[in-house]
Amino acid sequence: MSGFLVQFFFVSAVSASTLISGRPQVTDGDTLNFGAVSIRLHGIDAPEAGQNCPRPEGASWACGTAATEALAALVAGQDIRCEALDRDRFDRVIARCEAGGRDLGQALVESGLAWAYTRYSDAYTADEARAKAAGLGIWSAPSQTPAQTAWDYRSGRWSEAAGDVSLEDCPIKGNISKSGERIYHMPWSPAWAKTSIREDQGERWFCDEAEARAAGWRPARWK
Repeated sequence: MSGFLVQFFFVSAVSASTLISGRPQVTDGDTLNFGAVSIRLHGIDAPEAGQNCPRPEGASWACGTAATEALAALVAGQDIRCEALDRDRFDRVIARCEAGGRDLGQALVESGLAWAYTRYSDAYTADEARAKAAGLGIWSAPSQTPAQTAWDYRSGRWSEAAGDVSLEDCPIKGNISKSGERIYHMPWSPAWAKTSIREDQGERWFCDEAEARAAGWRPARWK
């Protein structure tokens, strides 16, 4: 399947019977894009693209890149099927997705490349416990120096970025590429620091992702 199939038209609410299938693009370790439909994998939170995690010997590794590459490998050449469950506050669809019958969220958590997002679901707590016991991925460092959770990393980067640019709660950068694409960069994006905003050329700042999407900007992708 080369395109996308969305069974039932998306309205303000998403029913559990809504299905999305096709070959998506990978944005990061827990986000897929089926054309204009952005999917956040249910029940997990993967390290952000620019995030590093500690190693047992004290060094660090690019856990965010590893999670993104793992998701890309899982979906490569596969027709992905997603069952929509809800929408989040950024207007992304929350969905349980699978490739070849394998649950993508579960695959990432059991490999130690995502946390079970227990704030919203306990679907993958058993998988997380096994990964933690085996010292896989984000659980490989000693317990006294655990990897910073993705949600804490985002919070820290948001506060730091907002302070740096003196824009209070609006540090999302809306950049226009050379090809004319309107792309927004979250404060934890690897490209955020090197992206300059030229307001006189139509570029702008956003306060949240829903605002950026509503204005016609798309998220920065992995590659």
